Amino acid sequence: MEPQAAYVERHRPPGGRRSGKRDLIVNTFLGQHGHLSADDLVELMRSEDHRISRATVYRALQWMVDAGIARKVDFGEGRFRFEHSYRHPRHFHLICKSCNHSYEFLSSDIEGLIEEVADARGFDVRKSVVQIYGTCEACRTGRQRPEDEAPTELLLARDALRIAIATERSGLEFYTRAARMTKDVRGRRVFQQLAEEEGEHLAKLEARYQEVLAQDPDLESRPAFLFFKGAANGLFAAGTDVLAKGVDDKQALMIGIRCERGSHRFFKRYGERFEDSEGKRIFMEFADEEREHLELLIREYKSLALRQAAKPPRRRAKGRPRRASV
Repeated sequence: MEPQAAYVERHRPPGGRRSGKRDLIVNTFLGQHGHLSADDLVELMRSEDHRISRATVYRALQWMVDAGIARKVDFGEGRFRFEHSYRHPRHFHLICKSCNHSYEFLSSDIEGLIEEVADARGFDVRKSVVQIYGTCEACRTGRQRPEDEAPTELLLARDALRIAIATERSGLEFYTRAARMTKDVRGRRVFQQLAEEEGEHLAKLEARYQEVLAQDPDLESRPAFLFFKGAANGLFAAGTDVLAKGVDDKQALMIGIRCERGSHRFFKRYGERFEDSEGKRIFMEFADEEREHLELLIREYKSLALRQAAKPPRRRAKGRPRRASV
């Protein structure tokens, strides 16, 4: 995982002069969670070093926005707020108009719709902002909002692992079922191998999930950050349903290929969008694993097709009448 100092250096413009005060402001900003106004950051900096002026903080904020370290957001309160990009993926917001509190989330369905609309109109998307205004549960019911909030990085890791675990479980079920119904010895062996690998990976992911939960006693019950509707039951669930209807060996391999290809694309596509974080690493590792499985299934499908093509046609038994053609 990229250290904070290396992240700042990577975003520093070529030839840009270093500034001790600006570096202090940047490091303080990156150490915060949530959305800070310029005035919030001024107050923070004055507690660190009273000699830092408001103008210096404003210039540092603009430098961070230009460098891609900070994002400027407008919640309709008459002033801008800023959130950092370090280990923090681009996301959408729910904004309470009563208390101005904001809640972050990421949805593949919303992103997919934005891309679909843009493609239909030949529009090149540079930036998308989704802000949903309303009334939060605390303001609506009087129920007290939790005082502490988990860092987005931790929520991202938790939700990425949940999606990976659901996919691994559905993959284990798919390959176990495929191995039982496949008649070809080699094909059955491939499915058994993949089922064993899915089981091993599942155990590792579940252990990793417990490690993430150990960082925050309330993490499991905190609201979801990632919403991937199509992955909720695992990316192999639909393929398992098709197997249950009855297919031949080649069809079983082809269904596996489609599932692995879809899973690889899913995890790679969204993993590449995340800033460096545990969640990104989970998605990219899973994408690599799915690519290896995909390549194995494609090789086996081609091999089975060749074996079937080379196999001599079955002879008709003597005295058995030829079936009339339809």
